[in-house]
Amino acid sequence: MTQVSLDALVAGVRAGQLVSFPTDTVPALAALPEQGALIYAAKQRSQDKPLILMAASAEEIWSFVTGRGNEYEIWQRVAKKYWPGALTLVLPASARVPKAMNSVSDEDFDPQKDKPTHPMTIGIRVPNSRIAQTILTQTGPLATTSANLSGQPPLQTMAEIEAQFPHVLTLAATEFKDERHGIGLPSTVVKWTEKNWQILRQGAIKVEF
Repeated sequence: MTQVSLDALVAGVRAGQLVSFPTDTVPALAALPEQGALIYAAKQRSQDKPLILMAASAEEIWSFVTGRGNEYEIWQRVAKKYWPGALTLVLPASARVPKAMNSVSDEDFDPQKDKPTHPMTIGIRVPNSRIAQTILTQTGPLATTSANLSGQPPLQTMAEIEAQFPHVLTLAATEFKDERHGIGLPSTVVKWTEKNWQILRQGAIKVEF
């Protein structure tokens, strides 16, 4: 039995454990950003698929990305329109993002320039979920992804997650009985391409720029 109280879940994630809790979309597998390898191992996920950084507020998350000129203004305008909500923004990553969240192999480096041939990016999101925000307020931003084995549909309940991932600390249903359930669809994912937005995954919401 790995269903735990909210306090125990927060303590677990702070101690470096893998946890799961509901969000406004589908339940998340989550860990401290520097513990991202736990998520890759549990999901049997390819290292070329970066994780999403989830936070309780936009203010907590901007230091994990880096922009030029008026890019921050563009990004923040979209975030203000859709956050908290089911939109993930994929933006250039700052040096604050641990390699464990978005691994770059040696083959991805240009030896003459000593930098990645494809600049690292990071997906960021603020969920519209009271219980998720309560947890994230206490833990700080977390590396997250949907709770499922890679390539399989996202699991929808804590009981399903507990059965498939028995070593993961899952939030007891009694801790969020008054919370509306997630919509069951993953977030919409859009990527900034230096000039405009590209939709990588059409998910829970339709976005207009």
